[in-house]
Amino acid sequence: MEVTDQSVTIMLPSLIHRIGGDTVKRLKHQAQPFGCEFKRIRRSRNWQLVGDAAAIQDFLIQIKDVEHRDADYLIKKLELGLRQHSDKLEPLESKLQRLIAQNPSITLAELMAATHCSLVQARAARFAEDNWD
Repeated sequence: MEVTDQSVTIMLPSLIHRIGGDTVKRLKHQAQPFGCEFKRIRRSRNWQLVGDAAAIQDFLIQIKDVEHRDADYLIKKLELGLRQHSDKLEPLESKLQRLIAQNPSITLAELMAATHCSLVQARAARFAEDNWD
């Protein structure tokens, strides 16, 4: 799995002890189409889920529908982990618009540093936000 700036790692301590080995095996197979991967941390009983923030959110929606009884612990941990990475779930355009609305005098360089966008994207967001009334 390739690590990107949108990658998220959510720690899942004692996963098998809490939801069971069979459930974890099922969830590992369900996570693969989303580009998420369950990994065991060395030889400990702790696990982690690695994937893009949006992919983990899609996986979470699916297991809420399918595995809501068996995976209650996992659902709570994923929701908590995604709350910490909410900035990665917001699309770049809306993030740029929000930053410009919060601080109308923000420079293009500051926008680029805050969002890791290109100069063209920052200019387009600035132009879209400016009102020429």
